[in-house]
Amino acid sequence: MPFPVIDLKFRARYAETDQMGVIYYSNYLVWFEMGRAEYCRQMGFSYASLETDGYRLMVADVHCRYKSPARYDDTIRVETTIRELKKKTLTFDYKVFNDATERLLAQGYTKHVCTNHEQKLVRLPDTFVQCMTQFPHDSPKQ
Repeated sequence: MPFPVIDLKFRARYAETDQMGVIYYSNYLVWFEMGRAEYCRQMGFSYASLETDGYRLMVADVHCRYKSPARYDDTIRVETTIRELKKKTLTFDYKVFNDATERLLAQGYTKHVCTNHEQKLVRLPDTFVQCMTQFPHDSPKQ
């Protein structure tokens, strides 16, 4: 099943740069998280409600391949989609672009396991799975 691609746009902040004037590498993981949160929001589900119901999506694996540097005040676009949705795991894919030039800056993924508040592996809640799979086919960018 193809999942939609959701875009998030923002400006790179000065605080995110390193001594060389480029965005520090760990900030891309923060941008992945921002894209993931926006993806869930646009699909009709908030991460806060997941936690309120006693679930956590713990990061089990992360990968980021850096392609080109981003700099202060660049307009950044993070494209987020779901690669794989299983009973207890979920993998998001990300592409980070300079929105003005369309240059690919980085790409990667995060794999999450669903746990309860005691950090025991559990199934993803049905309400979450339904939101992620019963999207309108003409709304988000395909």
